[in-house]
Amino acid sequence: MESATSTTSPGPHPNRLIHEKSPYLLQHAYNPVDWHPWGPEAFEAARREGKPIFLSIGYSTCHWCHVMEHESFEDAGVAELMNNAFICIKVDREERPDIDNAYMKVCQMVTGSGGWPLTIVMTPDQKPFFAGTYIPKEDRFGRMGMMGLIPRIQEYWRLRRDDVTQSCEEILAALEKVSAPASGGELDESALQAAFEELSGRFDGRHGGFGTAPKFPTPHTLLFLLRYWKRHGEPRALEMAERTLDGMRRGGIYDHIGFGFHRYSTDASWLVPHFEKMLYDQALLALAYTEAYQATRKEEYGQTAHEILAYVARDLTSRQGGFFSAEDADSEGEEGKFYLWTEREIDEALSREEAELVKNAFGLTPDGNFTDQQTGGPNGQNILHQPESAAATAARLRISPADLETRWQAAREKLFALREARVHPHKDDKILADWNGLMIAAFARAAQILGRPLCHETAGRAVDFILTHMRSPQGGLLHRYREGEAAVEGHLDDYAFMTWGLIELYEATFNARHLEAALDLNDRAIRNFWDDQNGGFYFTAKNSEKVLVRSKEIYDGAVPSGNSVMMLNLLRLGRMTGRSDLEERASQTARAFGRDVCQSPAAYTQWMVALDFAVGPAFEVVISGNPQAEDTRAMLEALRGQFVPNKVVLLRSDAPDGGDLARLATFTQSQTSIDGKATAYVCQNFRCNSPTTDITTMLRSLSPAP
Repeated sequence: MESATSTTSPGPHPNRLIHEKSPYLLQHAYNPVDWHPWGPEAFEAARREGKPIFLSIGYSTCHWCHVMEHESFEDAGVAELMNNAFICIKVDREERPDIDNAYMKVCQMVTGSGGWPLTIVMTPDQKPFFAGTYIPKEDRFGRMGMMGLIPRIQEYWRLRRDDVTQSCEEILAALEKVSAPASGGELDESALQAAFEELSGRFDGRHGGFGTAPKFPTPHTLLFLLRYWKRHGEPRALEMAERTLDGMRRGGIYDHIGFGFHRYSTDASWLVPHFEKMLYDQALLALAYTEAYQATRKEEYGQTAHEILAYVARDLTSRQGGFFSAEDADSEGEEGKFYLWTEREIDEALSREEAELVKNAFGLTPDGNFTDQQTGGPNGQNILHQPESAAATAARLRISPADLETRWQAAREKLFALREARVHPHKDDKILADWNGLMIAAFARAAQILGRPLCHETAGRAVDFILTHMRSPQGGLLHRYREGEAAVEGHLDDYAFMTWGLIELYEATFNARHLEAALDLNDRAIRNFWDDQNGGFYFTAKNSEKVLVRSKEIYDGAVPSGNSVMMLNLLRLGRMTGRSDLEERASQTARAFGRDVCQSPAAYTQWMVALDFAVGPAFEVVISGNPQAEDTRAMLEALRGQFVPNKVVLLRSDAPDGGDLARLATFTQSQTSIDGKATAYVCQNFRCNSPTTDITTMLRSLSPAP
């Protein structure tokens, strides 16, 4: 099923959200709350009626957003209080990350924490004076409920307006301070070591991952560890990456029946997930498993990457080629119901031999391992997971690993068919340019390393969709597409992540139009987001709506920051085209945030990936030859078989003029093939080796020079 499940509930009186495209807003379109979308109409109404604004921010697959809606926003009594006291605005954080970023900083400053649903009360001119997250309907365990909170805020607004004004000014002053230009400073190789040591201190040696529960995947941390291992031959870096990858793959955070990863684990052992599935997690984890396969040649990593991509192609890809955003954790009002199994269901679905195999291999028990949300105890429901490695299971069952895999796949297909008949979780079918860029990068990287040509076709269709249907009249990117409508001016992440995807797709296909598109988006990002005074990139463009403050995002959280991705994009494009201005811009970006990043480098692991490239050694490889010839293909295949993450690869056609590439990278004009054979030109740290037609010589030249 391609389109989302119904996003509205039957009811007599839809509110203003009924005309929106966001699935999250449409979920609230029949609430008795008189919701407005973000816009001038709402702000004018607040000024005209002299009311504060109740701003609620969430997203369609957010579990606690659903809970707060059901408890409060669907409740007539709460709605009456809200409508009398406020002008109420709903915002989809995924559709308007600029609004979410600004007010989330307010919440973190005021309360010391953040999350969704995000609740803000502010003046008609958008100055906040109250912030919180989930609020129950009634007072509960010391947490004030909506029924008590709304009258108190209403009284505060009516009787203490001067205090409101002062509170707003104090919050805005603090926000301006934290959003001020970051502390400049040089980033060098010492930051890489500091990041590794910090991660090593937080590593969970038993289960993998970092810290305790809840545990998030943060795949860019694993990409950094693989590079640190490559740089120093540090076995602990590889151990941390592999143990984490193994723990996640075998845990309940992985969907062993339908593939793909859930959002995070609620426990330290990766067993019990929060069941929503996000597109960006699939993209970044596919990249991590693909690179781990390239580095170790362990088939389990390549298979995991393939399965993630198979899930996305099957369930998160539109007919037009773009990728949908997410699938919910809930179905039929219960979190995880779609994914859980009882022993009885397994016994009824499979033969006796198959059922015993599944129960043995995937940790099923009669009591179950999933806690009932009502009773707090087990309820017979099981999350499939692998308590041990496949090899250990095969040895215990006295069968070969190959036989175990064959039997499991036969059983899995039956369970998948049975599960497909269940009520599916809601699918958020909006298409976001930034998350699509990450997914394009993942498919394109898999095409290169896993040797799956269909992957670059999938990536290419997504690129064509975004660049055709999600452009502004001025040629810039638009952030969101749904039901035929593209809207919301693109943010930095849209440009940064799409550029990343285009670079990867060029290296998968060597179609120069992808490199040209990457350069175009990169140059647009510089024109519209670059801070000429202090360096680095703002999250919003120069002509975008200003929400509180114009900030720069640098923290690598669930997704990497636009600045860290831009730094690596600039380095790669600079090396691919010989444009020193791009490398200088990357250097300025690093200096702009250097001191802040160095204070806690493990919180900025995508920065560390970019820094690892910048410090070098890094390689530029040009293969000159007939793209269809066997020797050219053999040279590319050998090159892709090596884990050399800090390299760029160009393919120069053996046509006399070098084809389209020579126009974009003029230095390749003279790099012709020798005697009609595929020829490799390898440069390292701004110096070039002699061209060679020998694959072994080419690979040897990719070892760091002494």
